[in-house]
Amino acid sequence: MPQSLSKMICHIVFSTKNRENLIPADQLEHLHRYIAECIRVVKCEAYRVGGTENHVHVACSLPRTVTAAMLLEEIKRPSSKWMKQFDPNFHWQDGYGIFSISQSHLDQLVRYIDNQKVHHKELDFKDELRGICDRYGVSYDEAYLWS
Repeated sequence: MPQSLSKMICHIVFSTKNRENLIPADQLEHLHRYIAECIRVVKCEAYRVGGTENHVHVACSLPRTVTAAMLLEEIKRPSSKWMKQFDPNFHWQDGYGIFSISQSHLDQLVRYIDNQKVHHKELDFKDELRGICDRYGVSYDEAYLWS
């Protein structure tokens, strides 16, 4: 086959340092748009970016020429720098979660991201991340998940 073809869709989750509410509510939408643009810069498609004051969810493509680590670096580094104009002490947590999803589940993921405010009235980020890992079949060590 002379042509390389790829269609990878990812659900990405990462939090602020120590899961503190470091993203001002009035900057959430601006930050999400900024992150979407960071994603487009590396030739990925940003289907949706959302979250709350202490974490971000992303639904995006991952082309064959970009690794997960490269994509996260191109999201977190510039968005952290951008956020420092509002809070010089702003930092993202070091780690992240990236999970593959099928095209048939993309609409469901977009709705999930759109409903973060409602979702988090009943569930904190730690319980949400545990549930995401369980749903995607990802094992984790609780001792390292939050440090």
